[in-house]
Formats: sequence, structure tokens, C-alpha cells
Amino acid sequence: MRFPLSPVLCTALAMALAGCTPSPPPMADRAASGDTRQAEDVETGADASPQAGQGSVTIGGEDAAEDVQRWTPPRVDRQGRSLAQLRSAAEQASAAGRFYEDADAAIPLWLAVQEEEPDDRQARLGLQRARQRLQQQADALLVRPLKQREALAEASRQALVLLTLAPKDEKVRALQGRVETAQRVVAYNRAGEEDLRSDRIGEDGDGAIGNFREALALDEDNSRARQGLAAAESGLIRRAEDAARMRDFASAGTWLAEASKVRDSSPTIADAFERIEQIRAATLLQLRDDGLRDLATPQGLKPAREKLAEALRIALPGDAVVAQLRERIDLATHYGSFRPGQVFSDAMRDGGRGPQMVVVPHGGFQMGAGDAEPGSSDSERPSHYVRFDRGFAMAITEVTVSDFERYVKASNARPRATRRGHSVVYDERSGNFIRRSGVDWRSDYDGGRALGNSPVMHVSVRDAENYAAWLSEQTGRSYRLPSEAEFEYALRAGSSGRYPWGDAGTPPPGSGNFTGSKDVSPSGRHWHNAFIGYGDGWWGPAPVASFQANTFGLHDMGGNLSEWVADCWHASYRRAPSDGAAWFNPGCRSRVIRGGNWANAPEQTRAAWRQSQDSDTTNARIGFRLVRGI
Repeated sequence: MRFPLSPVLCTALAMALAGCTPSPPPMADRAASGDTRQAEDVETGADASPQAGQGSVTIGGEDAAEDVQRWTPPRVDRQGRSLAQLRSAAEQASAAGRFYEDADAAIPLWLAVQEEEPDDRQARLGLQRARQRLQQQADALLVRPLKQREALAEASRQALVLLTLAPKDEKVRALQGRVETAQRVVAYNRAGEEDLRSDRIGEDGDGAIGNFREALALDEDNSRARQGLAAAESGLIRRAEDAARMRDFASAGTWLAEASKVRDSSPTIADAFERIEQIRAATLLQLRDDGLRDLATPQGLKPAREKLAEALRIALPGDAVVAQLRERIDLATHYGSFRPGQVFSDAMRDGGRGPQMVVVPHGGFQMGAGDAEPGSSDSERPSHYVRFDRGFAMAITEVTVSDFERYVKASNARPRATRRGHSVVYDERSGNFIRRSGVDWRSDYDGGRALGNSPVMHVSVRDAENYAAWLSEQTGRSYRLPSEAEFEYALRAGSSGRYPWGDAGTPPPGSGNFTGSKDVSPSGRHWHNAFIGYGDGWWGPAPVASFQANTFGLHDMGGNLSEWVADCWHASYRRAPSDGAAWFNPGCRSRVIRGGNWANAPEQTRAAWRQSQDSDTTNARIGFRLVRGI
């Protein structure tokens, strides 16, 4: 797999291929001219001295040259030696494979014979055989796979000798051309290798890649140049992987794209891509795990967000690991350690459990009634937008008689109706609400004994707040009455209609304890102002959770009992908080109740309905539930 190449990368490649890489010095030209010392020095790095009798020659090329410097044979010492002895010495040297190295080599000896006898047939044939052997040796040296430096140096010296003996011979001139090419290839390869050692890989057109490509242009099968390109590719891959380990995946992609240009269809690129993606995946997993550990600490949200930002910077679009971290951070931002819809109860010091709570999702809604809503009042306006940036937990049901009894016994509390000795109940005989003595939190709607799972009534707002304070002390958590905005938001549960269930004029079956035309009291009474065609089977409050929960998982928000909230009464919503906080003025006596009840008229069951009540009020139509911070 290859990365897409950017225009900048393509421009760099085009520059490299267009010859932006400086060519190395023309080593081969010097070798062709007979300067074998310099050619060998480039190959071996040695300061070798020229052999005795060596000169130089330049042939071919743009500087071609009629200026030919020849190899000078070593002077043979002929003192006391006959021609026969010279011939014998030359044959022996030839047999030993010594053709030009010194004055006792075959060619200098044969030349010495020719100097005496220009037409000497044995010398002519000896020289011919020596040339053939040198040609063969040079050819073999140029293709020798091992010890190429020494082989090239020797082939260069042999070619120089042959050029001196037969400057017009086509085979000799071809040999010299091959030597020259080989020397240039060696020079390019050595320059490329030096670039690699200096980390000048040449992705920008000036370095190892260009030199190895020049070598391959001269010798397309040159294994050393091909190995050099492979090493250059590996160098770019190494840069890509190093960048990935530094979490710089943009640079990693750039280096890998450059590496993909070095050789066609190289399988190492796909392997490198997989390794880099493995590094990316491991990095993202580490960031996710570190971020989750941060979220488990009290002040961990900020460092977790920093890790998410880092993960988003290096991840590919749609990465599942990053999505997990983002989701957990969003949850922590809006819900702490909870999730929306989660049901829980807190342990209490006395070994019991607190009321069941459900996590209400964060969000926003239009609070209050519109100007044209039937049955609405000015106290419900202006309609205004409220947003909760953080979720909250609300009791699934109204506080029950059993819940409140635990508080009273544990704290020796004397709620308001108990101290006062009376409360307001429904009188079946008259069909009215009247004050009756001996009624308190233990009583039902008609003054009788309430069941333990009935919602507690006959409690004032201060009784409710005292219960919340006691529960907070018992659990170590912060319990309180809901704000008016929290209550309406939870009651609507995402709807925006006139009623908690929408705009239909009749509640859906089983949706709550409302005043229905089909409801009948114990003595056969019916409601004069009720939802036509609706009946829920209860005259008076029903046990909690007797009806369907709303979308947020809350029971009886719009019926059964109206409920105290934390706000003071204000005659309208002008200047009301937009963040959902309670609108409370210390010392106020007029408080707010929200939500319809078993004995409310239909217009009082609307989602926006609200009513003022004195803080000491207790009666059979008002209860409460709590919220808890998360």
C-alpha cells in the first residue's frame, strides 16, 4: 500500500530524476586516461604510488582525444643477455602469467627483443598471445563478483597496457570503455554510500538515491547500486518509523511516500505501512487507557481531554478507539461516573438504601407556556430556553411513606403537620377539601392510615428540605429538591406539547393518575371538570410507580401528587435563570409546586402549569421527590 503523493513530493522526485543531484567527479575519465592511481584511490581509499613505467591515455568521450598518453614499458637490462635468453625469459614470464608488471615480465622482454629484431616472429607471436591473455583477464576481472575494487584496478592497468600496444584495436577500445563505465559506476556507488553514511538519502534530489540511479543508468544490473537503493529505501522507512514513534504521523506518511518512490513495487513499503499503523494503534490504545485512568481521578477531566486532543491529532477518521475515549469524556463531562438512564441507589449509614434514582440526560428545552396556549397564565411566561450542561439524577418516584418514616424515626423529627396537629384532606361526604385534626405524614388523602408504598403527603416544603438534608448526611451525597426548571424538563422528557404526553386532549391509557370522567369515588362521586373518557381506577393518590414511566424513566411526574420544588414563587419568568438553577430568594415564604395531581382540573395538568403555595402548606395533594448531583 502506498500513501498518496503530494504535489510537493512529486516536485522533489521530478527534480531528482531531472538531474538535480550533482554528479560525482569523472573518475572513469581519469581511469580511461591511464591515471590508475587516482581511480584506485577512489575505490580503495589508499595512497598507492604509480607502478614503474606507467603513463596515461585518454580515448573516446567529448574530450576524445588525439592526445594519447601511453603506458611506458619498464626498461629491460640487456647487459650480458642474448636474444635467445630474452626470448626464453619472456616465454617463462608468459607461462607464469606475468605480462607487464616489471622489466622481467613478458611484454617488456618481447619488446626488448623487437627493439633488436623488429621482424622477430617469436616476439610478434609472444606479444599477440600476451595481449589476448590480458584481454581475457581484463574481461574476467570486470565481471568478477568479489573483490571488485582490486579487480577494477587491475583491469584498468591491463587496459592501459593494451591501449599502448594496440591503440586502434576495437576490442581494446571497447575494453577501455567498459573500464571507464565501471569506474564511473564505482564512483557513483561510493558517493551514494558516503551519502548514506552521512544520512543524505537524497529524497530532495541531492544525495544517495541520485547517485545510485546514475550508477544504474550506466549498468542497469549493477547489484551494488540496487543494494544502495534498497538501503536508501530502508533509511526513509526508518525515518518514517522514527517519526511514528514520536507521534508525528504526518511526517511518517511523508517519509513513507518518499520511500515508495525509490523502487517500483517494493513489498517492504507495505510491510512498513503495517508497522506504522501498528505503532499508531498502540499509541491510540495507550492514550485511551491513560485518559480513562485520568477520568477515574477527581481532577482528571482536563488531562483526559488533553489526551483526546492528542489522539484526534494522530488518528485516522472514524477510529473506534478514539471514539471510545471521546464518549467516556463526554459522559464524564455531562454525567461524572454515570451514564444517562442509569438507575442506582446510594448506600446509607444505617445499612439501608436510599431511593432509586435515574440519571436524566443533559440537554435543553423551551420552558413555560406560549402566548396562545389554552388555559395558560402570565405566570407561565415568557417562554424561554433553558439548557442543562450536565445531567442530574432524579428519584424515579415520589418519596414514599416508608421512606419518610425512616427519616422521622432516625432523626426524631417532628414534621409540620405533626407539630400543628392537623392537615387538609378530602372529605368524601361533602366532596371538598377540609382541615382535619390528627392528620400528618402517616395519613392518606382522606385522613386514614396510608400504605407504606403510597407517596408521602401532608408535608411542607421545609419538611421535604429537612428530609433531603438527612439523606445527604446518611449517604454522603448531595440530595435536594429539584429546581422548577429541572422538574419541567424531566416532566416533559423531550416532548414539547401542552400536556406531559403531548397535545392530545385525553391522556394515553395507563399514563398516570389524573382526573378522568370515568373515575369514581367510594361513594360514587364523579369529577365535574375532568379528562373526558379517561379513567385510571384511582380516587386519591395511587401507590408510587402504579403507572407507566415517561421517556426518562420517571413515574408520576404529571399526576398522582403535585410536588414541591426548590424555587421561590415569582409571578413570571422574566429574568429567570437560563441554566436550570433554582430561582431562590433567601427568606421567601411563597414557594412553588409543579405537576398535576389526582384532584387537579385538566388545565392544571399541563406541562407548564405552576402554582404558588405558602411554605407551611400541608395537604393531601402535595408530595415531593429529590434530585442528586452527579
